[in-house]
Amino acid sequence: MNPDSWKNFIFDEIPVCLSPMAGVTDAPFRELVSSFGASAVVTEVISGEALVRNREKTFRRLINGANDFPKIVQMMGANPENMAQAAVMAETLGADILDINMGCPARKITSNESGAALMKNEDLALKIVESIVKSIKIPVTVKMRLGWDNEHMNCLQLAKKLENVGVRMLTIHCRTRNQMYGGQADWSAIFKLMDMVKIPYLCNGDIRSGGDAFSALEQSGGMGVTVGRGALGRPWLLKQIMEFLHHGRIVPPPPLEDQYRIILRHFQNTMDFYGQRHGLRIFRKHFCWYSAGLSGSSAFREAITKSEDVISIKSHLEDFYAKHFRDILGPRKK
Repeated sequence: MNPDSWKNFIFDEIPVCLSPMAGVTDAPFRELVSSFGASAVVTEVISGEALVRNREKTFRRLINGANDFPKIVQMMGANPENMAQAAVMAETLGADILDINMGCPARKITSNESGAALMKNEDLALKIVESIVKSIKIPVTVKMRLGWDNEHMNCLQLAKKLENVGVRMLTIHCRTRNQMYGGQADWSAIFKLMDMVKIPYLCNGDIRSGGDAFSALEQSGGMGVTVGRGALGRPWLLKQIMEFLHHGRIVPPPPLEDQYRIILRHFQNTMDFYGQRHGLRIFRKHFCWYSAGLSGSSAFREAITKSEDVISIKSHLEDFYAKHFRDILGPRKK
């Protein structure tokens, strides 16, 4: 580990980080976000059990995708021994920071006592953290939610316990597990953490602009923010937020012609990383996010869904964007 990785990240002016999102924050996407600017990016969530079993797909998720950034690996699981063993493997493979997932609300995760389900079982959660902290030298962080539901909002109390067993930083998605991603994130629900813990904490949830980030910091008392779904189709968003928070500047999104080139670059990098067949399947959702809000996007998404080869997909992409800026791409090739 670069000894400055943790210090440089955590003492950034106001950290603005990319949240881990399963099936989204793979190496090509993290590389793209990093190229615009961010304080840190995090891997997709990795199963500790799968890593211990040496699954090839899991090792692929450990690829950094942002070589100038600290390598932050997020891991989930419910077995303290296996999680500790997997953490050692992640450290050996170059992780700079190990983040434990206690926030994923998906039923297939919580049904296995992982993710947000750990907030219902604090004893198990603390055993997992303790076993990992004792097994590795790199900093251990935790991402969690406000609680399981409105009747069991234990994030403040659990935060203090996590600090006591060696967690170095917290990220809190300001919803309960039962809210999933609905309703509105309650940033103010974690304001009291300022007086309860000495470790830094980041605020997450509904941050889609510099103004949102400013309000989240003000209401939560956090030292920084993490951005998840707001960055879908907008890999430049974190840089926009950083410009607003650090310099008070409102930076517009890239012009459409630049967005077109960004999509092509992201698409090609995804093909190179996964291979054509798997890459096409992975990238269809990105085409949907990139095109959202543009006229004709519904027909474009339908055409992309039916296409099975790179050439036809690039043709549909060029047609779609040519309708919005005909003078940029020039005449279509016959």
